[in-house]
Amino acid sequence: MRLQTLSEARWILAFFALLAVAAVFLSVWLSLLFVLLFFCTVAFFRDPERAVPADPNLIVAAADGTVMDIVETDENQVLKTKTRRVGIFLSIFDVHTNRVPIDGRVIYRQHQEGLCLDARRPDCSEKNESMTWAFENPRVTVVVRQITGAIARRIVAWSQIGDELKKGERFGMIRFGSRTELYLPLNAEVLVKVGDHVLGGSTIIARLPD
Repeated sequence: MRLQTLSEARWILAFFALLAVAAVFLSVWLSLLFVLLFFCTVAFFRDPERAVPADPNLIVAAADGTVMDIVETDENQVLKTKTRRVGIFLSIFDVHTNRVPIDGRVIYRQHQEGLCLDARRPDCSEKNESMTWAFENPRVTVVVRQITGAIARRIVAWSQIGDELKKGERFGMIRFGSRTELYLPLNAEVLVKVGDHVLGGSTIIARLPD
């Protein structure tokens, strides 16, 4: 387990641990239920190491999850141009750490208040609470948007504007089911399709032209 990620669950783990101890005096089975919830929380906040492809032309997934849509759309917050958006839905069974899709510097980070609609809904991208990031290197700028879901209610940011990050490094996470979107240049060749399950920091989702 990675301590920085697990520390995000410290109050939840403490809560279940206290309930497990208190429930012993009422029912062993109830206490075991809270112990199970404790270990389910530990499993949710797992954060494994990943093999990151070194080729600078390759863009990797920013999150674990299922590719829900690949569409051309205007990215009006940072790039202000038409892009190709790859939307990834994270279920409660996926690792929820977000990873940098390219080597680059953080040039933008902006939180936006909003709703907590089901992250599988097509309109959640516009209506839900979100955190938008932009990572820039001499070749490309990639925008990543963390979006809350019906269960996820907290976006965690670990990086700051100006940070120089390597592809696959962790920059934040979203708790308990959510959506992560990548906004790619139109000249990038997308290498995944709707329905694919991807791994953050490891699965190649697109290739930049030579």
